[in-house]
Amino acid sequence: MFNVNRIHHIAIICSNYEVSKQFYVNLLGFKPLNEVYREERDSYKLDLLVNDIYQIELFSFPDPKERPSYPEAAGLRHIAFEVNNIEETVQYLQSSNITVEEIRIDPITAKKFSFFADPDGLPIELYEA
Repeated sequence: MFNVNRIHHIAIICSNYEVSKQFYVNLLGFKPLNEVYREERDSYKLDLLVNDIYQIELFSFPDPKERPSYPEAAGLRHIAFEVNNIEETVQYLQSSNITVEEIRIDPITAKKFSFFADPDGLPIELYEA
């Protein structure tokens, strides 16, 4: 048996590196830790720090395959970020021309949540603390 301490990182493959880098760094405010161009793969890898705890690895590849369906494809369904005030967060995203779904209430926890998408359509959930 083994013990898992925590999630180390979440890997995201994007179709346009510069657009996704701007989205995750400038819009969402994640801090770049390390950026590497891997010539043998014609690929960038950008490590991003999320709230000094988590990491996102943003990858680019020349011709990545598209996600088969939204969001019910087999595999990872979405990434969720906890926020303190969902209304303020939604307003901020909308002021940056990001389409955000209507805020809903989780019937199990009674917490507010909503979804928006990154530049490649990756579903991102906001979940109020």
